[in-house]
Amino acid sequence: MTSSRSSVGHPKPYPDEWESVAELRVFRATAGEWDKLITWRADMTRRGWRLLKVNSDEHELVAVFGKTKATLNPAHS
Repeated sequence: MTSSRSSVGHPKPYPDEWESVAELRVFRATAGEWDKLITWRADMTRRGWRLLKVNSDEHELVAVFGKTKATLNPAHS
């Protein structure tokens, strides 16, 4: 599994506008790897990250997690 904001050779799997309102994390994994990460995904949710979008093709699953910038830095909202 890899994590990046924007992987080289891959277009962003979310609209550009999302970057202005949220901190985003993109995770790429095979479907089998994703299924094994149920505890990790639950931990992300407990930490305030929301699963915003999931796409898949025949090779990989791409998940976008986000946390609003107001949530990340409440003193500046």
